[in-house]
Amino acid sequence: MWPALGYTVVMNTLCWLNASDLRKQYAMGGVQPTAAIAGVLERAAECEPKLNALYLLKAKEAEQAAAMSDARWATGKSLSPLDGVPITLKENLYTTGDPAPIGTAANSLTPKEVNSPISDRVREAGLVLIGKTTMPDFGMLSSGQSSFHGVTRNPWQLNRNPGGSSSGAGAACAAGYGPLHIGTDIGGSIRIPASFCGIYGLKPSLGRVSINPPYMGRVAGPMTRTVLDAALLMNVISRPDPDHRDFMNLPPHTVDYAAELERFSLKGKRIAVITDMRVGLEVQSDVAAATWECGQLLEQHGASVVPIQPFITRAMLDGICGFFEARSHADISRMPHEVREKILPFIVHWALHRAKGFSGDTVMGFFEQAMLMREATVAATHDYDYVISPVCPIPAFKAEYCSPDNDPERALAHIAFTVPYNMSEQPAASINWTYSTDTRSAGLPIGVQVAGRRFDDLGVLQMSRVIEQIRPKQRPWPIRI
Repeated sequence: MWPALGYTVVMNTLCWLNASDLRKQYAMGGVQPTAAIAGVLERAAECEPKLNALYLLKAKEAEQAAAMSDARWATGKSLSPLDGVPITLKENLYTTGDPAPIGTAANSLTPKEVNSPISDRVREAGLVLIGKTTMPDFGMLSSGQSSFHGVTRNPWQLNRNPGGSSSGAGAACAAGYGPLHIGTDIGGSIRIPASFCGIYGLKPSLGRVSINPPYMGRVAGPMTRTVLDAALLMNVISRPDPDHRDFMNLPPHTVDYAAELERFSLKGKRIAVITDMRVGLEVQSDVAAATWECGQLLEQHGASVVPIQPFITRAMLDGICGFFEARSHADISRMPHEVREKILPFIVHWALHRAKGFSGDTVMGFFEQAMLMREATVAATHDYDYVISPVCPIPAFKAEYCSPDNDPERALAHIAFTVPYNMSEQPAASINWTYSTDTRSAGLPIGVQVAGRRFDDLGVLQMSRVIEQIRPKQRPWPIRI
């Protein structure tokens, strides 16, 4: 139940302030954290009945944390430059005392007894958690469909999908639920909702941000409205985890992503452009055109830009799909029938019907294809500083669909551009470029993907910042929902 607003505000602007703006205002005393948090909570109360982006609203806790931040800023004892800035976390990033059903009605609502590493870093820096965002069952879909949370919608057009699996984070960010949001990504789950919702989303190098539990290709990263805000948040969440809960974690590093963001030149940079992997879903023409336009403008600003050929095969993409099917089959098939019935039928069909005949040899074949994808991605991209491509072959699809064509036999046909970089462990980001002109998706955001060499998270942020500066004029955020 959302609290009733006891006052009238003509125009709520505080919820739209970026983190970079808020930290300056806090330092000058122009805005206090309590006011910023109140603005975000007001915006969420206004939009949430339509969007369904938040799972847990933590209003009382947020107000208390904001008051403590007020006192720290007043005495010059802020915990970090982002002390008091509002943030959301994806539901699967554990916070002590809160359930984490991982998007499905089949899971327990027992409160978690520990924080995730990311939750700890956020708390240590004094950021104010306003809520946990929604996700689909088990994080298995690029969709806002969930048997537990219901349907999460895209704030640009409510009949469209926000993408997933960081669906609530993408929708909340674009709708003005504060400037900072964190999602997770194992095949495109940060970048696809970032593209669909017109925001910025960074999938860091594997191990750059401590996550628990770690898994092949699984990362957490920022989802923001500006590249600078993502850089500021990376300064917080990439700090070492003293409890060493991520055995894939990279060695500590001391780069200040925000300070280094503008120290970059396109001159001499080699950039590859690819608009069609020729596997999976067909690329919509205006999506391909956006990628080409981005490449052409980068060339005009001094980069060396060349097209490259597709570098993954249908067998590789099918192998990834089969591997995840086998993994999910192992989990879901062990559940009692009455529990299994609570899961989205789309996922049950995908995980059980297709995978029931897999042998050990079949599954090992799928894993081999995942490793071949890793090898092919590195081989195709290592001669270039960055690769520009679409994020998803199409803009946002129907809100009620679990995948672009709602066919569990083709559940992952749309991730051919994103999943290679999860397997290769390279950093990759989505940044909005323009908006669809196709009659089927007119007005919806179209993101381009920026991928870099492994460990070059700073470079991907820097390249994203250049694109942010040279891209076509952006439309206002969807204030009226």
